[in-house]
Amino acid sequence: MKISKPVCIAAVADRCGEGAVWVAHEGAVYWVDINRFLVHRLTYPERCLTTWVFDEPVTALALTTDTSRMLVSLASRLIWWWPRSDERVDHGFRLPNWPAARLNDGRADPAGNFWVGSMFNNVDTDGASMPGGGDVGALYKVSHNGDGGERISGVGISNTLCWSPDRRLFYFADTLRNEIRSYDYDEATGEIGGSRSFFSGFDRGLPDGSAIDRDGYLWNCRYGGGGIVRIAPDGQVERFVEIRARNITTCTFGGPDLSTLFVTSASNDTTTADRLAGSLWAIETEVQGMPENRVHVEVR
Repeated sequence: MKISKPVCIAAVADRCGEGAVWVAHEGAVYWVDINRFLVHRLTYPERCLTTWVFDEPVTALALTTDTSRMLVSLASRLIWWWPRSDERVDHGFRLPNWPAARLNDGRADPAGNFWVGSMFNNVDTDGASMPGGGDVGALYKVSHNGDGGERISGVGISNTLCWSPDRRLFYFADTLRNEIRSYDYDEATGEIGGSRSFFSGFDRGLPDGSAIDRDGYLWNCRYGGGGIVRIAPDGQVERFVEIRARNITTCTFGGPDLSTLFVTSASNDTTTADRLAGSLWAIETEVQGMPENRVHVEVR
């Protein structure tokens, strides 16, 4: 399979770009900058950029069955957001151990639930980075009725929430352990079961966010590793894609046929020599990604 050289398509200098999602009916990719409390939207291929400011760190975005509305993960809670009008409404879920911990990566599952993980809080009220550590993070499943139940505890940094194309496996990473685990997933109940180590100990950075393609290969962004590793369903490395930025954070497939991989990055923990740190990148591939799952909501 051939892929293009990664191209910088938005040099926005994000402190910590994350949460990329493709919105097909808008022909646009959305993503966040956690430390600057921002959400970006870039049309593609036109490259028209729009940015919104929020009142606390924004960590993840999810599409919903109401195409006008998104579910937004802030550091401490979830909110509903209508981008066109910029209306924002509290969802109801709040992180139990905020502000010692904050929410991080999150995504909708095939059954319409929202899964979101947490980590130690490393972002101050003004967006400045703070030291942190420990395993105070957890993974939560937020069901259709808004109930949020803890499913995994003792997590360092929650990342990589992906489901296999056959909807039988769930992938979840703890960045600090340098490990991605796979879990049995039951779409009928929206629950996870037995787990096993899928990919661990890789020496190019640490696992951050991921996307999965229709062949079941996981594209895992490597924070501190300068690229993305494509991992086969059996856990073997298929290739490593070099990117001209040190901290690669998350990715999503988009474009008209879901074959463009959009990749976020972070300028935190870098030097001035990393001139494109915090940019959004695009990689043209010969494989299609999976469409984004949507959180189930009642259209109002």
